Amino acid sequence: MLTEEFTDGWKPIHVGFEGAPLSINGINPWLHAGNWRRVSQEHIVVPHPAYPSERHRAWVYELTIPGKAVCFAATELSNGVWGFYVQRDTTS
Repeated sequence: MLTEEFTDGWKPIHVGFEGAPLSINGINPWLHAGNWRRVSQEHIVVPHPAYPSERHRAWVYELTIPGKAVCFAATELSNGVWGFYVQRDTTS
């Protein structure tokens, strides 16, 4: 069981089976899974959206397609079920 502190600044945006429809700023990352670029070798620690006391390690990725780019964190929460997170808007 992870005991690391949660990483501040990230919010969950999707939980679903691998390959399920998803949009992050108009991009479905599953359609471009081979193009995810890990931003850092370091992970972040995020809560499970349905079970907030659970901690999960997630990695931050960038995905660029012509005319668009997104940054997100993703982790497999359980067998075949993925969680996606984006940074909270720090301007609000």
